[in-house]
Amino acid sequence: MRWRHVQRIRSRLAREQGTIYKDWGGRLRVALAFPNTYYVGMSSLALQVVYRAFNALPHVVCERTFWEKVDAEAGLPLLTYESQRPVEDVDIFAFTVSFEMDYLNILDMLRQARIPLWAQERLHSVRPDGRPWPLLIAGGPAVSMNPEPLAPFFDVFVIGEGEDVIPLIAEIVHTYGADREGALTALARIPGIYVPLLHPSDPRDPNFRPIERLWARDVLRVPPTTLIHTPDTEFANMHLIEIARGCGRACRFCLAGYIYRPPREQPLEAILAWAREGLQHTDRIGLVSAAVSDYSRIDELAIRLREMGARISVSSMRTDPISVPLVKALAESGTRTLTIAPEAGSQRLRDVISKTQSVEDLMAAVDLAESLRFPQLKLYFMIGHPTETETDIDELIAFVKEVRRRFRRHLVINATPFVPKPHTPFQWVAMTPTEVLRARQKRITRALARHRVTVRADSPEWAAVQAVLSRGDRRIGNVLARVDRLSPRAFFRAMAALELDPQQYLGTWDPTQPTPWDIVGSGLRVKYFRREWRLAQKAQVGKECPPQARGCLSCGVCDPAWAFRDATQPTPAVTSRAPIPLVETLS
Repeated sequence: MRWRHVQRIRSRLAREQGTIYKDWGGRLRVALAFPNTYYVGMSSLALQVVYRAFNALPHVVCERTFWEKVDAEAGLPLLTYESQRPVEDVDIFAFTVSFEMDYLNILDMLRQARIPLWAQERLHSVRPDGRPWPLLIAGGPAVSMNPEPLAPFFDVFVIGEGEDVIPLIAEIVHTYGADREGALTALARIPGIYVPLLHPSDPRDPNFRPIERLWARDVLRVPPTTLIHTPDTEFANMHLIEIARGCGRACRFCLAGYIYRPPREQPLEAILAWAREGLQHTDRIGLVSAAVSDYSRIDELAIRLREMGARISVSSMRTDPISVPLVKALAESGTRTLTIAPEAGSQRLRDVISKTQSVEDLMAAVDLAESLRFPQLKLYFMIGHPTETETDIDELIAFVKEVRRRFRRHLVINATPFVPKPHTPFQWVAMTPTEVLRARQKRITRALARHRVTVRADSPEWAAVQAVLSRGDRRIGNVLARVDRLSPRAFFRAMAALELDPQQYLGTWDPTQPTPWDIVGSGLRVKYFRREWRLAQKAQVGKECPPQARGCLSCGVCDPAWAFRDATQPTPAVTSRAPIPLVETLS
């Protein structure tokens, strides 16, 4: 069985381009994990960026590892990809965590690697050969939102954008060697680094302080592009390029619009240079950002990429206004599906969530998709937004029927349950009960079935699990440790066994009381979120912060040096709080 496991890894490696191989001798050994399958993980640009950043350090060897259900269930050891060595042999076991629903896979991977689950246990024990256990580090949007459900398991969290602190983390771990307590103490001094064993998590503790979220003022420092090309992934043989980070639209439900503030764009010429490199491997260029069409020079970018012979794909785009050159470039590139996200069916509800696209904007995009003869049009909606009523569902159904009248080919809609997220204006609201969500999804499906509309509806029960994980505290870590195979029933049964009430996490939160996610200092003022919630209740849209906006200090993220920077001068290459120099950290 193990030999077949190794052979599967080697066959995937044989189809890759750009893989980095290093000798382990004398180097700090890092296993970089994505807690889902290879197919899903190799679609993650974040994984590729971190892999590139670690391997850029001469004294570090970084290899990848992934969760595979069949291997976990068979009890096979967890291996790194590049050399097929046991993960338990590394110095750092680092995870990039994008989705809360992957939390249980993390514990599976620890068990596979024969590493104790609990950070406290690892600190006070050693491996059979006497060496300290690998240092467990996690970063990514899920833990930057709220690390507390995973805090019992991890030694270190990187809160925010971690490219700039990777060299410092590696140097500290290398310098302290077997002195794990010394390494943790030194790491805890770095801005943006959260060491749960050394840091109070209760806001009522007099020694409590939030961990300031890191954001990169220089998003060019580590090229945010595909390094490893593979056919064995969703974006097969596609060269991904992050053209912008963050989003200034301030949609009130969207985590990315807040934990990646302020929005920053990559220079056009840098994007084109990265595209030229990618075209040496493939003719497919994937443009990535929270809203690709919001890139300030998107029309020019789309035209120039097509002139270079690139076939273009995009992660997402808006319709207010829609970029006609971009959509035409997508059609010319053979893109089969055009995806737009109304998010809500009524204009009132779009105003509540601050999604400013009008019916006219959206229908113009539909008409463009029809005129360019896209084979499929996909619409994303959320069900269960705050203040949503049955009237809003009526308007959603009517909206889709009008789209069906205009678009003659395959029409698909997603009716995804809304999950309230920390660090957004909706962070305190109750989640719509699962029975209500299920009834509304069924109603939409029945109403549209005879109009040849495919309705895909995510499970409300799974959405409730996600909501608990999103707003959970450290007690949820005990729940995860009790669940062998995650299902909504098993999850809530484990909560009941620990006498935890799901409504404590799913219901309304008091905005004046502490929350588990207070440990993260997102930079946004609480009064800003409260003001946005008041506007939402009045169905009024909020203030945007597009990249070209200067002189705005309303939400609290930007300091004066950034907000009032001269538009003609290059942005200084520092993080929001510059990392402490190594000599100072170690002294």
